[in-house]
Amino acid sequence: MTASNEQWQTPEQLYTLLGRLVSFDSRSGTEGEIGFPHFVKEKLSSLPYFKQNGHRLRLVDAGAGRNALVAHYSPGDVKDTIILISHFDVVHTKEFGDLEDTAFDIEALTEAFKERKDSFNAAVQKDIESGEYIFGRGTMDMKMGLVLHMSLLELASEEEWPLNLILVTTPDEEVNSDGMRAAVKYLSELKDYEELDLKLVLNAEASFSRHTGDTNYYIYSGSIGKIMPSALFYGVGTHAGEPLHGITSHFMSAYLTKEMEFNPAFHEEKYGEATPPPVCLQQNDLKEDYSTQTSHHSYALYNVFTLEHSPSEVMEIYQGVAEQAMAQCYADYTARCRQLDAEPLPRINTLTFHELREHVISKSGQEQYDLITRSIFNDETLNIREKAVEVVDRLMGYAKELVPATVLFLAPSYYPAVNASDDPALQGKIKDIQEIFASRHGVDAKQIHYFNGISDLSYVNYTGSDAGWMSFKENLPVWGEPYTIPFKAMQNLQAPVLNVGPYGKDAHKMTERLHKDSAFIHTPDVLRELVKSYIH
Repeated sequence: MTASNEQWQTPEQLYTLLGRLVSFDSRSGTEGEIGFPHFVKEKLSSLPYFKQNGHRLRLVDAGAGRNALVAHYSPGDVKDTIILISHFDVVHTKEFGDLEDTAFDIEALTEAFKERKDSFNAAVQKDIESGEYIFGRGTMDMKMGLVLHMSLLELASEEEWPLNLILVTTPDEEVNSDGMRAAVKYLSELKDYEELDLKLVLNAEASFSRHTGDTNYYIYSGSIGKIMPSALFYGVGTHAGEPLHGITSHFMSAYLTKEMEFNPAFHEEKYGEATPPPVCLQQNDLKEDYSTQTSHHSYALYNVFTLEHSPSEVMEIYQGVAEQAMAQCYADYTARCRQLDAEPLPRINTLTFHELREHVISKSGQEQYDLITRSIFNDETLNIREKAVEVVDRLMGYAKELVPATVLFLAPSYYPAVNASDDPALQGKIKDIQEIFASRHGVDAKQIHYFNGISDLSYVNYTGSDAGWMSFKENLPVWGEPYTIPFKAMQNLQAPVLNVGPYGKDAHKMTERLHKDSAFIHTPDVLRELVKSYIH
């Protein structure tokens, strides 16, 4: 095979490629995110294999002009396959201040930080002075992961490894994972069409610290799950001078938020690792302007991490917590009414979105329900979570007989937990790469069972039941055209999952940085050995 115009194998070559990828500003929701996969496709097109097999470079529509890129090296009749996944969108850069223009220039930013090192904390100063790190938005999270996968693809094609490698790099991982959810459908079809035998889904997210000051290097045999139980609080508006003639949505929401924050009922533990407790991510008033009329509708979005709980199990726990919170809310409200000789409202209803939907359809008809939701789904001024809230709020306008009420629903995004720690073959591979890290590079690579940063690995190797996700579909107001989870395709992509990436620090911060030896020497070596170990 003729030599490539590109070379991505030596530490210097990997550094050069990283600089090019980082310099392409691909912040989530920008034109750069739209253009980036075309840029990478052009680079991969320079490889001799893809010059001859251009049809194996595919852009997969992820909506809003964005695309995931799939690059498939296929040696012929071989069916054994490894999928390499990464994402190319990066978070925004406002926190860089006067250095924002250099956020994507790793050399300029690293030099600028040297000049103003005294403005950083001791840990960052130490890393600047060591010369062992490079700084820049996307260096750690996660352009270097893509660099490592491009290097593997180049080497496999040049040495003609008898193993399918499918590189998948996606947009939108930092927001809703639209890219991965689109790519999964394509990968499922590709697997069936070419009768591929999936051996591993390999991610290259960087090693994340588990606590402040943590300097350990980790590899991950799974990824934590995330689901967002939410609520619309629909009270009874009144004049502020006559507050007990109604009940405010803020009064109602305070009780549920108090019960949800840090609630141990959602706690899960496995392999000695535990989920962080729930927390409220957003709580807003839906009243559009200021007046002395009390606010009657507001909403809250709660973050719940999972290891094994299905959406139906989370929803069952959530419903119990909410019913208890609203019972306490109503008890306190009626007690206050008695103290002030006021007539209380008869009750506070607590119901699920599924129950509200069925109530509205029974009362107003399917056609009216579809008309309401379609108008919201087509409103491009709203993001996906705002659409979910708006659907519930609008439906409550057709169900005033239920007021006051707290409506429980699920909001995007949903990341199922995934884990392959018990897979015997993977256990052997992990021991092998730990030995390579230790013997060749002096690195103690510790295994973690769940990647704690949330990742696109959540959308493969799905083992949940149909009943488990039915509660998700029933209680997600935007299920369908605006937002879906490709559960069937995810079930079809059955293979152990593993995350092996470079060591870095401070993802999503101005001081995001990447350890040079880990990125350009240690991890490339280990990944080459890992992937080649699947060749028979």
